[in-house]
Amino acid sequence: MKLDRLLGITMELMTKKRVTATELASRFEVSVRTIYRDIDWINQSGIPVASFSGTDGGFELMNGFFLTKQHFSIDDFSVIYNLLKSVESSVSGPKFTTLINKLSSLQPALLNGERQDKIIFGISASEGEKEMVFPLMEAVDKSKRISLTYTDAACQVSERKIEPLNLLWERGVWYLDGYCLSRKDKRYFRVSRMANLEVLDEPFHPKAEYKRPVQEHKQGTNAHLRFDLIAQPRVFEQFPEKFIHHGDFIDVQTIFYSRDYAVSVILSYGAKVKIISPNDLKDDLAQTINDIQKLYFD
Repeated sequence: MKLDRLLGITMELMTKKRVTATELASRFEVSVRTIYRDIDWINQSGIPVASFSGTDGGFELMNGFFLTKQHFSIDDFSVIYNLLKSVESSVSGPKFTTLINKLSSLQPALLNGERQDKIIFGISASEGEKEMVFPLMEAVDKSKRISLTYTDAACQVSERKIEPLNLLWERGVWYLDGYCLSRKDKRYFRVSRMANLEVLDEPFHPKAEYKRPVQEHKQGTNAHLRFDLIAQPRVFEQFPEKFIHHGDFIDVQTIFYSRDYAVSVILSYGAKVKIISPNDLKDDLAQTINDIQKLYFD
C-alpha cells in the first residue's frame, strides 16, 4: 500500500462529487480490488468515504466532513496527509515507504509532523502550477510581497503587486488569497493565470482590514438549465450538488456571476442544453449565435 496513492485517491474524491472504482483503478494503474482495499484504509484513517451501488454508484466523501468546505488550505492537506500516514505506519510498522524515504531526504519536515508541502504540491498541482506554487508558498510563509502579470477571466492582462496571505485549492485548481495593492482589495487569483512571478524583498504585516465586508456580494444571474442525458458525466462534474436527475433529462439551477461566462458555458454544450429561464439569458445566447453566424456566412 502506497501513501502517495492513498493521498491521490483522497484528492480525487475531493475534486469530484462521485467516482467509481474502475475510474480510480485506471487513474492509479492498479486493480479494482486494490482500490476497494485502499478505500477501506482511507475510512480507517478517519476520512469517511460513502459507497453507492447501481448504475450511478461509486465513492464520495460523506456530507458533514471538514473536506466539504469550498476551499482547502495547505494546513488542511497536512491534516489529511498525517491521517493517511498514521494508517500506513500501523500497517507497515516503523519502516516508511520508499516514497517517504525519498521525500524526507529532500524535506526532513516530512518526518517530524510539519507541513508536507512537497508531496502535496507534487500530487495536486499541474506542471505549470508547480513553477508558481513553491515560490508563492515561500512568499506566504515569509510574508513577502510579490509582483506578477495576471490574466483575468475576461482575458484582460495587468501587472499586479500583491500581499500573499494563503494558498487555497478548490476542485483541482490552486488559488492565491491575497491583498492586491494595485486594486486596493482582497481577491482570489488563479495560479494558472499568473506569469512573470517575482518574490520581492518587501516584508509586510497582515492587517485586520484585509477581511472582506460581509455584505459584499456580486449580483448574479439565476439560471435554470435543462440538459440531455448524453451530457450527464460533464453536468455532474461541472454542477455538483446543483442538479436534479429526472430520468429523461437533468435540471440544473445555478448562479452565474458573469453573463459572458454563462453564455460560453451554455454554448459549450451545444444542442445538449436548453435555457428554461431567465428569458434575457436566452436573448443573450441567441444574439451570440447570430454574431457567430454572421462571422461565417456574411
